[in-house]
Amino acid sequence: MKTTIFIPPRFLLFPLVALIGIFGLGCNSQPKTNNIPDQLTIGVISYGEGKTSLDKYERFKDYIASQTRAMVDLEPAYNELQAIDQIRNKEWELVFAPPGLAAIAIGKELYIPLFSMEGVSNRQRSLLIVREDKPITKISDLANKTVALGEIGSAAGYYVPLYDLYGLTLAEIRFAPTPKTVLEWISDGTVDAGAISEQDFELHRRSFRETKFRTLHTSRWIPSGVMLLSPTVDRNQQQQIQKAMNDAPADIAADAGYVPAAKIPSYQEFIKLVEKVQPIEARVKQKPAVLLPETSAQQKSS
Repeated sequence: MKTTIFIPPRFLLFPLVALIGIFGLGCNSQPKTNNIPDQLTIGVISYGEGKTSLDKYERFKDYIASQTRAMVDLEPAYNELQAIDQIRNKEWELVFAPPGLAAIAIGKELYIPLFSMEGVSNRQRSLLIVREDKPITKISDLANKTVALGEIGSAAGYYVPLYDLYGLTLAEIRFAPTPKTVLEWISDGTVDAGAISEQDFELHRRSFRETKFRTLHTSRWIPSGVMLLSPTVDRNQQQQIQKAMNDAPADIAADAGYVPAAKIPSYQEFIKLVEKVQPIEARVKQKPAVLLPETSAQQKSS
């Protein structure tokens, strides 16, 4: 006579669960490895004062990749708005920034200045230039006149001259694609005055031997560009990047345009200048261009 023993289903499940747990534990006990390296994107400015060949950054990109064991991409920006968007969205971990963009990145987006670009973009000043034969002797004489500025985002061609022209009403602002174009427009009378960096003025004025120019106004000093690091980079990786850049061969650092031994410029005052100018940027393409914030302009007209 056979005896049948009934085992409830829940008791059958217990050994199975235990067995699965043992094998599962064995699998999970293996160390987890992450073979996907961190990714770093280097933002390179290809306009205004920072305009340069991307080829000069290739060796730097490869060097940083080898030192950090990260995947490193090189990404250019061809205008100010594109560069600002990338910085606001924290798409760039490293940025070689000319002064105008650096002021925004440091002041509003908390990017960290790591190295000065003094060797490539030394401190400079912005000039307002007129023809020698023009009866314009002070900035206030430019009221209701046409003035040329450089590319939007340029420190010497855009932010600083706007600051110096603050409060005026201009007939029109024209934007020159190159510094030499500013002098061409002044020379042929297209504009009454134009903004250009001191360095570019000395470089291009010799091309206009038949025109005598006069400097109407010389601005304050503009800090040199800086190499910036995103606040999203963790501290350990920041130290790794900083050490790698500090120890980089001299030719690689020179090609990339930063100077490990140079003092990082203070941007405190320049950030204040850019912040004062930004409320009037919406007006620069209007005719006339009233270089006051909208509320101030309304109060003035009333």
